[in-house]
Amino acid sequence: MPSDNNETLAIENTINPHLWVIKYADYLYNYAITRVNDEEQARDLIQDTFLAALNSMNKFEGKCSERTWLTSILKNKVIDVYRKNSVAFIKNKVIDQEEEEHDYFNHEYGNWNIEYRPKEFGIEQSDALENKEFQHILKLCMKKLPSLWLAVFTMKHMDDETTEKICKELKVSSSNFWVVIHRAKVNLRACLQKNWIQT
Repeated sequence: MPSDNNETLAIENTINPHLWVIKYADYLYNYAITRVNDEEQARDLIQDTFLAALNSMNKFEGKCSERTWLTSILKNKVIDVYRKNSVAFIKNKVIDQEEEEHDYFNHEYGNWNIEYRPKEFGIEQSDALENKEFQHILKLCMKKLPSLWLAVFTMKHMDDETTEKICKELKVSSSNFWVVIHRAKVNLRACLQKNWIQT
């Protein structure tokens, strides 16, 4: 009986590149577009993923499904994009946290300035994140984030990566990570409050 299970697993976990586009292109595109927010770049990443998979087919051991294997290749391609963008961002932008936060916070009293004080999003019901309109607005807000902020936010809150891994992959210090993740959240909140909350 165990040998039958192993044979079934082996059959399920074989690779067939002729079916990749039909079976996985949409899934991989959705994965990529939510992480890079650029349609052309997402399509390029899918092509790069398929090409890399073709070149490394001999390394596929069948321990996971074909889709999982392709997704892990794509994930590495996305991290490469993040890394490239973060290096460019760090070189071209000087982070001045105090100046930016001055708009949001009253440092004398240690709280939010009235116009930036967080409001309820009105998405507290259990199926709120299923709401297509909210998802659309969230994507638009994420698209406005600088590339490094988007990379850090996505890796932390969509891919559940550890802080240590994010810092290592994107070559940012721990202190820069916390500044970036804070700013990304503040900016997303401001964008969502402006575009989602009904007044």
